[in-house]
Amino acid sequence: MNGGDIETMRAPKLMLQYALRWKSTAKEVISHSIVFAQFFSLMHLTNAYICSPTLVYGPSMLPTLNFTGDVILVEKLSPLLGKVGPGDVVLVRSPENPRKTITKRIVGVEGDTITFLVDPGSSDRSDSMLVPKGHVWIQGDNIYASNDSRQLGPIPYGLILGKAFCRVWPPEDFGPLRQ
Repeated sequence: MNGGDIETMRAPKLMLQYALRWKSTAKEVISHSIVFAQFFSLMHLTNAYICSPTLVYGPSMLPTLNFTGDVILVEKLSPLLGKVGPGDVVLVRSPENPRKTITKRIVGVEGDTITFLVDPGSSDRSDSMLVPKGHVWIQGDNIYASNDSRQLGPIPYGLILGKAFCRVWPPEDFGPLRQ
């Protein structure tokens, strides 16, 4: 036997050793990939259908929410179960621009008669409206700087995306949202 024959006999053994090492590494990579996929699937389902953090800002909900922005937790099951009502702060798909989300407080539900100031900045004139079936009446807490049901009319219940229940940012304001 010469040196070339010995090398030829060792080559399959070395290849088998490398293949076994790669096989265990590949198994480990696949195992971790499955765990990551499950984790991200759970995160997506939680964010899309149960609860999600949302950044809200602007003057319409002063003093409840800060002008410069708050991060609030929004749970998405209550609207699906019909568990939102007067006093709840909700996220609503804007009827004017479907790519925009607005944050307002529910003031009335179907069957309620709502009396509101038409233009609080310039007159004391008020108007009343019966909230139709399948709709809610929303208003910002700062009626002087809010585009809400006074301008948009009653909002279809199907446009409610979720109910805000907790402020998580800024830290000094952490806690449940007040009614």
